[in-house]
Amino acid sequence: MNIFARLFRIGKAEIHSVIDSFEDPINLTEQGIREMKEQLARSIEALAQLKALAIRKKNEAEAEQQTAKDYYNKAVVLVQKAENGELEVTEADRLAKESLKKQSSAKENSLNLEREHQKLHSECERMQGNINNLKSNISKWENELKTLKARVQVSEATKDINKRMTFIDTGSTVSMLEKLKERVAQQEALAEAYSDISNTGKTIDDEIDAIVNNNDQQAEDALRKLKETLKKD
Repeated sequence: MNIFARLFRIGKAEIHSVIDSFEDPINLTEQGIREMKEQLARSIEALAQLKALAIRKKNEAEAEQQTAKDYYNKAVVLVQKAENGELEVTEADRLAKESLKKQSSAKENSLNLEREHQKLHSECERMQGNINNLKSNISKWENELKTLKARVQVSEATKDINKRMTFIDTGSTVSMLEKLKERVAQQEALAEAYSDISNTGKTIDDEIDAIVNNNDQQAEDALRKLKETLKKD
């Protein structure tokens, strides 16, 4: 059953309220698919019964056809017996005619049964086509429903995020960030100031020792390089 057909069955007064909600169309679609599957099951059962009837008619037609052949063969045997003197001609003719009548009746029955079989067979093919189409539609609608559910989840999540964003005070947030930047800059400047004060607090001896120790280190490095050069020579 088409989803739009179901919507119109609800009534025009309720259509807008249904469309306004995401959940209702999804529930209606799921219900529609369930009804489609129930209809599919009933159609398959009906098709099986129809095919069984068609097979039965076909078998009956073949049986009547064989009966017609048997009566014809009996008529031939009767005529042959009369020709051979095994049976009176009058009696043979009478029985042969009855056999031919039964042959004709069986052939007629066979033709009627074959026509019924062909009609049922055509009906089976038509019903099979409808079933295949119904299966295809169910599969398509199930896939579309999965996509619809995914889109609903995304849209609801997006709506929730956007709703939350509308309550965020952008100006207040920017102001807080600016204050934080200013505070960090002030702390960095204060640290640099303390470093300068620490450096200026050195005594003359500290400055001399720093230079001397640095020269000693340079001398040590030069001596090490000299020794390495002599070893290579």
